[in-house]
Amino acid sequence: MDSTETPVTAEEEQLVPKFTPVDYTVFSLMLVASVGIGLVSAIRSRGKASTQEYLLGGKTMSPAPVALSLLGGWISAISILGNPTEIYFYGTQLTTILIGCIPGCLFVAHVILPIFIGHNIVSINEYVHLRFRSRTLRNLSTLCLLLSNFIYMAMCLYAPTVALTTVTELSSWASSLIMGSICTFYITIGGVKAVVYTDVLQTLIMFGGVLLVVIICCVDMGGVANVWSIADRGGRIQFFNFSTSPFERHTFWSTMVLGFYIMIYAVGFNQTTYQRFASVRTLQISQSLLYVFLVGLYFLWVVFYFSGLVAFANYSDCDPLASGKIEKPDQIIPFLVTDKLSHLTGMAGIFVAGVYGGVLSSLSSCVNSFACIIWEDFLKDRPYFRHLCNSSATNVVKLLSLIAGILAVCLSLLVDKLGSIFHVSNSILSAVGGPLTGIFISGMCAPWVNTKGAIVGFIVSFVFNVWVVIGKFVRGGGAPTRLPLSTDGCPENLFLLLNTTATTIVSNVSVTDDVLTTTTAVDVLLADSTLTVTDLPISTVAQGSADNTIYEVSYCYSGVIGIIITFVVSSIVSLCTGAVNPKDTEGTVNPLCGRLYHCVWSFFNSHRTYSVETIKEEESFKMLPSTALSQPIISHYKEPKNSLSVTTYNLDTPS
Repeated sequence: MDSTETPVTAEEEQLVPKFTPVDYTVFSLMLVASVGIGLVSAIRSRGKASTQEYLLGGKTMSPAPVALSLLGGWISAISILGNPTEIYFYGTQLTTILIGCIPGCLFVAHVILPIFIGHNIVSINEYVHLRFRSRTLRNLSTLCLLLSNFIYMAMCLYAPTVALTTVTELSSWASSLIMGSICTFYITIGGVKAVVYTDVLQTLIMFGGVLLVVIICCVDMGGVANVWSIADRGGRIQFFNFSTSPFERHTFWSTMVLGFYIMIYAVGFNQTTYQRFASVRTLQISQSLLYVFLVGLYFLWVVFYFSGLVAFANYSDCDPLASGKIEKPDQIIPFLVTDKLSHLTGMAGIFVAGVYGGVLSSLSSCVNSFACIIWEDFLKDRPYFRHLCNSSATNVVKLLSLIAGILAVCLSLLVDKLGSIFHVSNSILSAVGGPLTGIFISGMCAPWVNTKGAIVGFIVSFVFNVWVVIGKFVRGGGAPTRLPLSTDGCPENLFLLLNTTATTIVSNVSVTDDVLTTTTAVDVLLADSTLTVTDLPISTVAQGSADNTIYEVSYCYSGVIGIIITFVVSSIVSLCTGAVNPKDTEGTVNPLCGRLYHCVWSFFNSHRTYSVETIKEEESFKMLPSTALSQPIISHYKEPKNSLSVTTYNLDTPS
């Protein structure tokens, strides 16, 4: 063998992505089953051609599959890959987001759903038109909702390509094309029923696949207690950081705020989830579905979060990102599967099927909601489409679903350069969703807000949020600081350091017993170990400006800031241009807020009416001619019988 050739070591061979025929079989079966469910749903829906049937399932769907669909459509590959990545690099403080979800869930159940379902709307943007009677504002909210939908679809399609490219030689664009094509096919032919029933299958595969990986890896590490102990030593365990600084990435308060916002925006004012709530018969069933969803969310997210701790326990002394084994942070969990579970045939296929189950369920929901929004908000009332029969209208909606799937595939190819899935998706969606959520909350909880105020508030909030997000990415502000990572235990590092140590000892150490007993390879290894942390390709030190500016504010607050700006600006403008009469908002605002506003309105307007009438009487009295003033004041008084006489006085005649 030529001396210049570098032999491939056993360790390097293990790092080559391997997807066995069994893995491909398991993965393919999930895709075939998804397509099959779409075909069955399309066949069973023949003869029931209507947009109501296609988009809402005729409002007669069974609660059990809808509950699983609600959970599967909301939990995407972003959660499967992004949440563990956050725990691995930034610690467990993010988990307190689950506490903030509880008040958010109550707000959705008792404020949002009664109004939406009470009006029997199909697109949530119909509410904007009902409340503000403005086509312009409805179009603005529709465009904003479509923008957030497209961003989310692109993120959803990109996330599984991270998993598949880690375990196979398949390129990112090929993975996105395969996934987008399959999803677009079955949602186009089957409608919301195909989405719901495939979601059931995909949710079970998603949860089962991730749970199986966590259990096996946890057992291999010595159990939950050992995993927790290693994570604690690595500084990953933190739940009660009560810092009030808005510039810290994750604190107890910031994650609470994020949890509340996510429930309101991503569940309450989300077209995809609303279509699930509206597909059952009554409001009470919809509210029950929401509580079941919250319980399921807790189970799934706890598993995802713990998988991040399991990954850290496995790589606490040999981080694969710092050592160059993976290129992106979000590849940590797929790498764990191929690195530690490659001896289990079919395990990689089960995991990738679970990730793709997450993306299929989420993407299909988004594509269906896109078709719903375009049809209900832009096309339904147009002269040409208004007179279409049910079957023709349904075909138009199917065509819209096909277009949405194609656009999602194209956009997913642009996400590759943006960075961490979780951080980027939450930053962009919060910037877009905050102003939109502010419009709905102002409409439901601020009965005084008028159309002018809502439009101005929305525009100001949207411009501010987008400006901050663009500034963060362009300027580099607010870049997250990772917790310490180490490559001390990597085999290649140990081999390199031992060689360096041996060379150093031979060249620099005198042959004396004293030196040989005091200078050892371990001493040199410990002395050089700091290089494995400070010289990482991805720096663990704080990035960005040393001064705290608006760009350094935690992404957890972005959505709530957008809501507050919309609410405050719209209220000020409305009060300056004329508040809305309570009678004009009946049925479109929260009943409690409506009653309180009616009391305030009645109080101020009763005083105002009294003052105006008094002024008018005084002005009319002053406008009377002087001859009228010279007449007796009691000129029309008639003296009653058997009463005292009354003397009449004249104002111009002296007594």
